[in-house]
Amino acid sequence: QTAQARVAAAQAVLNAQQLRLKHTQVLAPDSGVISSRSATVGAVVGAGTELFRMVRKGRLEWRAEVSATDLPRIHAGDPVRVTTAAGTEVAGTVRMLAPTVDPKTRNALVYVDLPPHADLRAGMYAQGQFLLGERAALTVPQSALVLRDGYQHVFEVGADAHVLLRRVQIGQRVGERVEIASGLEPGVRIVARGGAFLNDGDLVRVTENSEQNRAPALTAPAQAASK
Repeated sequence: QTAQARVAAAQAVLNAQQLRLKHTQVLAPDSGVISSRSATVGAVVGAGTELFRMVRKGRLEWRAEVSATDLPRIHAGDPVRVTTAAGTEVAGTVRMLAPTVDPKTRNALVYVDLPPHADLRAGMYAQGQFLLGERAALTVPQSALVLRDGYQHVFEVGADAHVLLRRVQIGQRVGERVEIASGLEPGVRIVARGGAFLNDGDLVRVTENSEQNRAPALTAPAQAASK
């Protein structure tokens, strides 16, 4: 019995050493490309210590911080338009939403899968828009808005080239354009820029490209957040 106990103890030691030997091999969970290394030769590391970071199968994702108020409007599978610092636009898809919100910033992470793209690299800065649907909307350039007495206004150009100050109610902002919820009719001519120097009733000179200064009815994508 004593000999059997010694054999069992020796076997247990052998098993433990064999397990430790297996732990000396660093195996990646999947194929991919190493993007960074924190391990050094000869270092002794504990369980759970990060050794490498890897881009799995060339897959990239964009991690966007979205405010808690916008989070309920975003769902897995929603399309996303991501723009890199170089101005390249890439279409992505929401993969998942983080289950928790940062108690300090009140933001949560949204993970967006991105397709392989020559201009994308891990660690790059990017901003994006979550596309939550489309609807017809009247929009004007951001530069056409004039703030007077705490309200937003747009100068409409009348048939006699005199401007009329129109108080408007704005809606969502999409890029450089702003939705006009009320106060302006589609198709009217407006002052696209420089309205801050005008007063109601001023006479203006209409330029040849004034058709570009009309307020069209556009299909504007509604976005939850730009990050």
